[in-house]
Amino acid sequence: MGSLENHILISMPHLQDPYFNKSIVLICEHSNNGALGLIINKSFEKPQLKMLFNNIDNENEDILKIAPKLFFGGPVLIERGILLHSNSYNSKDSIKISDQFSITSSKKILKNINNSDSSKNYKLMLGHAGWTSGQLEKEIENGDWLMQSTSIDFVFNTNESKMWQIAAKSFGVELSEISGFGGSA
Repeated sequence: MGSLENHILISMPHLQDPYFNKSIVLICEHSNNGALGLIINKSFEKPQLKMLFNNIDNENEDILKIAPKLFFGGPVLIERGILLHSNSYNSKDSIKISDQFSITSSKKILKNINNSDSSKNYKLMLGHAGWTSGQLEKEIENGDWLMQSTSIDFVFNTNESKMWQIAAKSFGVELSEISGFGGSA
């Protein structure tokens, strides 16, 4: 299997894990050593944000004003913020993950992007998803995920509550009608 970077994973309906049920995951890194991705369609609700940031320094209040939506990027290192942004904003503090996307953990970049005249294509994430060597490939072979290339427009401009349905329907089938369990004849 080639690299899945710059692709999304669409979870299949039988995947009932609370983190990945109806998830869209942007793959940021994929190699023989494993994979790293960001769940891009699960935003935290406001009350959860307040509880999460209440006991942290006042600087975070400014971050929430700049990026009013905070996304659950995945269950790994949930306390760590990752900014996913388009490559229309360039910085030495960002890591280019594809021709379209970069990531960073620099708070300065979030403020700079918000103040710049360039595109405001970004999402602030807490945590990420990770797979060990061969784990993601096995999950794909088991039918847990569908793969698809993606675009800036889909990642940043599609309402996150509709992303899974839109991505699933792009295959021309109704995923809710597909069982993840095989039978025997």
